[in-house]
Amino acid sequence: MKITIIGTGYVGLVTGACLAEVGNDVFCLDLDSSKIDLLNNGGIPIHEPGLDEIVARNRAAGRLTFSTDIAASVAHGALQFIAVGTPPDEDGSADLQYVLAAAANIGKHMSSFKVIIDKSTVPVGTADRVKQAVQAELDARANQAEFSVVSNPEFLKEGAALDDFMRPDRIVIGCDESDAGTRARGLMKELYTPFNRNYERTFWMDVRSAEFTKYAANAMLATRISFMNELANLADKVGVDIEAVRHGIGSDPRIGHSFLYAGCGYGGSCFPKDVQALERTARGHDQELLILRAVEAVNDKQKLVLGNKVASRFGADLAGRHFAIWGLAFKPNTDDMREASARVLVGQLLARGATLAVYDPVAMDEARRVLALDLAPEQLAKVRFAGCPMDALTGADALAIVTEWKAFRSPDFDQIRAALKQPVIFDGRNLFEPADMAEAGIEYHGIGRSILTRA
Repeated sequence: MKITIIGTGYVGLVTGACLAEVGNDVFCLDLDSSKIDLLNNGGIPIHEPGLDEIVARNRAAGRLTFSTDIAASVAHGALQFIAVGTPPDEDGSADLQYVLAAAANIGKHMSSFKVIIDKSTVPVGTADRVKQAVQAELDARANQAEFSVVSNPEFLKEGAALDDFMRPDRIVIGCDESDAGTRARGLMKELYTPFNRNYERTFWMDVRSAEFTKYAANAMLATRISFMNELANLADKVGVDIEAVRHGIGSDPRIGHSFLYAGCGYGGSCFPKDVQALERTARGHDQELLILRAVEAVNDKQKLVLGNKVASRFGADLAGRHFAIWGLAFKPNTDDMREASARVLVGQLLARGATLAVYDPVAMDEARRVLALDLAPEQLAKVRFAGCPMDALTGADALAIVTEWKAFRSPDFDQIRAALKQPVIFDGRNLFEPADMAEAGIEYHGIGRSILTRA
């Protein structure tokens, strides 16, 4: 099938590459010429394990094309995926300007039937606005070409996106009941047939329900995280090991173990933005989502917990203190720094007068970029970007772990203890066992694990 992907960001590039991998002819459009040049020269603008290989393979096979040519992109595919950004607006709502601009461009250039697929995460009712934008351009040209707008939200986890796309646990598609919608449904069924070989993964529904499903899923996952983080903070007060609690409640099949890990807050491009957007949608209909408001408030507060633990241990005034930070990306296997907890911790410690050495296996370049935006020049000068994990420890009073990279799970604790001025670890992701840390002679501060903190 001939497919057009509008937007070569995280969702668009993964979607285009994976659809090409199963034999489709995919045309990827982006208005950022530097990004298209990078892709055409063999580069990848994001870090996602395995993505560079699949892009290179399908470019070489002629199944994957990158261009800035809008007219050519519209002419190419009967299926037009809109996968552009929907950043939060000032009021927390999703900014749809890029979605609607993409829709308008399709309307300006289309001359035959198109299925216009909202792949971006968008609020309920966006398909109606996309339809209006396309129809306005068709009317301006007195063009009678037919089209259908479909909702097909993505459910990709950064760091595991290729596997999520190629072996999805569900495919959500929303179509209307018109003749054009029926035609669109047939094409979407054909498109996703290779992903339903073993069993049917597709959930068909109306367009608005499909739009809502994406937000509902992310809101539920964010709720579980904030719920456990709030319990972890109480566990610290009452002498409870939150890891034991997690195992105890996660064994209940009605609850399960996923997203019950206590830590120093969630980040990334999805959960924070989508929770805010869903709250904004509710307010627009005179309804308060009290649980989601609490989820967001708990998460904002949780990002301060690790810094507060450092201040509690070393004092409010950290002038003359130097700390190492392992992990800067919001999660492992990505270089994404959006809403990352490390950004909050860096700001906290610098504001208290400390100096820092930071390290991340992948996100160092992106960290340099975003921290230059977050910090004043005199603050940024107090941050050293280390070349390796152990290099970051040199001369540090303590180590703080913010991202749970696999490379951090089994370090040489003798080497850590020798490198630090004081053998103290603040573990924002509960990578280690308190008893093991005590045996290694390391003072350990986890999240919700205060029953044994000192060696």
